[in-house]
Amino acid sequence: MSDAIYPAAKEKFLSGQLNWLSDPIVCLLVGTANYTFSSAHASLADVPTAARIATSGTLTGRTATLGVADAADISFGSVTGNIVNAVILYANSGTALSSPLIAYLDTAVSGLPLNPNGAPIAITWDNGASKIFVL
Repeated sequence: MSDAIYPAAKEKFLSGQLNWLSDPIVCLLVGTANYTFSSAHASLADVPTAARIATSGTLTGRTATLGVADAADISFGSVTGNIVNAVILYANSGTALSSPLIAYLDTAVSGLPLNPNGAPIAITWDNGASKIFVL
């Protein structure tokens, strides 16, 4: 698999139901031993709990310029668990059923896969033209 924006997220962006700049967007570290990307997935409920390794706070410094989404790099505190193979971005509504998935990233994030060993993990977004993702 390579990086993808979930089709349901594209629909939500286009219909004004999802706002990159103002919704509480978070980063989820994911193990693909327990999760396989599907374009049919729409909410956090589609990501098994066993695949969720760590969740960040709300992304800060978000920008949306010419269809390019960016944010400040993010850090996770002490992380343990299964191997992290991907990052999923989602809008945190507070419940899994209504938290829409936005993007699945496994190649745009450097340093993946990684094996959490209790140390902090830093996610550095691409500083090139594509940043985090392009609509």
